[in-house]
Amino acid sequence: MKYAVVTGVSKGLGESIATLFLESGIHVVGISRSTNDQLPKLALENNMMYHHYACDLGDTLALERTCDDLCEEIFTEDLTALYLVNNAAVLDPIDQAMHIKREELEYHIQVNTIAPMLLMNLFLKKANESNVPFAGASITSGAAESPMNGWSAYCSSKASINMYTQTVALEQENTESNVIAFNPGIMDTAMQERIRETSKEKFTEVEKFKAYKKNNILKDTDAVGGVLVDILTDDEIENGKIYNVKDYL
Repeated sequence: MKYAVVTGVSKGLGESIATLFLESGIHVVGISRSTNDQLPKLALENNMMYHHYACDLGDTLALERTCDDLCEEIFTEDLTALYLVNNAAVLDPIDQAMHIKREELEYHIQVNTIAPMLLMNLFLKKANESNVPFAGASITSGAAESPMNGWSAYCSSKASINMYTQTVALEQENTESNVIAFNPGIMDTAMQERIRETSKEKFTEVEKFKAYKKNNILKDTDAVGGVLVDILTDDEIENGKIYNVKDYL
């Protein structure tokens, strides 16, 4: 029995990834603040299992409780392979660094950096203890390598994910676990809508992102999700690699 844990499954890329796993014969556990009404129906149609845990990744204690319940469900004698996709992320606060409030920054780093690291650490430990093959991916961004005016928090949190991935991969070289990061490029999502709503005073490159939508450059989440699921389920997955969707689409 194969399971995939996907965060941020309520919409966008997370929903696409969960859908593709279910259609590939892999049971899915979703973690997000909001529910998704379509995924349970899809699971039923494909004779698969889908279980949703409502959790705000910005709440560490709630995440720990969720993980305890989730591991009890997944780690049974029937488990033959496990996948994790750290997809959930926030973009805010978008502003000049000197104007960002402490609580905004704390929440951002908790959701974008600490929660993905905690989840990856947990599943690596459990998978190694259970001798279960594991492949985990954290969604990164080109912003991890390209500083952008007004995005100090987002650029920094994604850069952290890249270095974390490369470091942990070194630790897992002689195991059945593979850890990667995946840059999905610019997609037609709610996050892009949020970017286009930002004032030029807070984000100087907002016009560029408006042009992406106007010129129909934004990628479809199903196509991007398909690339990631193929990478994770491929025996040739490269441990520690930061994959980029532009190499495939």
